[in-house]
Amino acid sequence: MSSTPVAVVTGANKGIGFAIVRALCKQFTGDVYLTARDPDRGQAAVTKLKEEGLNPLFHQLDINDLQSIQTLRDFLKEKYGGLDVLVNNAGIAFKVDDPTPFHIQAEGTLKTNFFATRDVCNVLLPLIKPHGKWY
Repeated sequence: MSSTPVAVVTGANKGIGFAIVRALCKQFTGDVYLTARDPDRGQAAVTKLKEEGLNPLFHQLDINDLQSIQTLRDFLKEKYGGLDVLVNNAGIAFKVDDPTPFHIQAEGTLKTNFFATRDVCNVLLPLIKPHGKWY
């Protein structure tokens, strides 16, 4: 088991999550995991940051899939004995002009942005080490 501190950012293959991973790679003295639902997009984001001289790591995570969350939990427990920093960034947002009926947009948004984020918290927060942080 590694004694290296570890940070995980959910939904980090683009946008704010990507920027958070970039900043953590520059400031955090430990391993920084960029997570993404799609492994190809996640690996592409890691490659882009490595081209900038940074060293993020990748782990697949679909917050709408409880098994995916549990797989990440098991990996973190085994490799690091816990978690030092968790940044819950994963989420969805429909475009303003999206023709999807509102009730379907609302259901999908709540499923991901509330219930799935709650699942991430329920599964991963027990791993936070005594000095750890979550956002």
